[in-house]
Amino acid sequence: MASKSVTFYDLQVSTGATISPFVWATKFAVKHKGLDLDIVDGGFTGIMDRTGGKTERLPAIVDDGKWVLDSWGIVEYLDETYPDAPLLIPHESVAVMLKALDAWFWGAAVGPWMRSYCADYRDVCFEHDKEYITSSREVILGGKLEDLQQGREDRLPAISAALEPLRLALRENDFLGGSSPNYADYRIMGGFLWLASLAQTPALAADDPLRPWYQRVCDLYDGLGNHPGLFPIFGLEQREGDPDLFMRETVMGGINKRNTGPASTQAETKFINKQD
Repeated sequence: MASKSVTFYDLQVSTGATISPFVWATKFAVKHKGLDLDIVDGGFTGIMDRTGGKTERLPAIVDDGKWVLDSWGIVEYLDETYPDAPLLIPHESVAVMLKALDAWFWGAAVGPWMRSYCADYRDVCFEHDKEYITSSREVILGGKLEDLQQGREDRLPAISAALEPLRLALRENDFLGGSSPNYADYRIMGGFLWLASLAQTPALAADDPLRPWYQRVCDLYDGLGNHPGLFPIFGLEQREGDPDLFMRETVMGGINKRNTGPASTQAETKFINKQD
């Protein structure tokens, strides 16, 4: 039986790659439900014309003639409309925790990356989008794009180091969803693929522990995240004097089953008490 398609309004740059983290996450969400993407190409300008005046922001999908807007609204719609397919939000607790994770990720990485790559962002866009991107992002970010981007080599190590909570979760799990992906993976991956759509300089170390998860998610759904127009985000080199790009030894903190009796805590107790 032929699979069903939904009309999907994409947001692209001159390489043909999707740029919006929200649109990326929605692409994966639709495929997660076993649906095909009937993609309507386009950049930042002309969205109202492409959608017949339905929206000036993307993502947007049309399913059986029904328009569904907003990345979160689309997720809710997909789970409600296709409950027999794997759920994007398998439990209400996932939604609660994901909203906290997403807020942290934007503050720790996506926002700082935006300021570090904002001129690259403008440069990779279609020519007809560059004026809009320049004017709108300079208002949002509060300065000239070239000035804001300057000195990023001094900021990127600290941004990478800030992602340690994500590494802690993914060192022991294939996905944020556990053994299989859910919308948490797609939502966070959207930020990484947004970065890959524009970053002319790598932001993360070549051996970053996040790399296997990144590639694992990119390979889903016939390699949905392996678009040839994306730039490599792994390859940042450690410089002397910079913070470590990531922790090379797993720190046993937070939620871990560590205490199995006195023998398991003896070394830590000796350290705390400064015993030989």
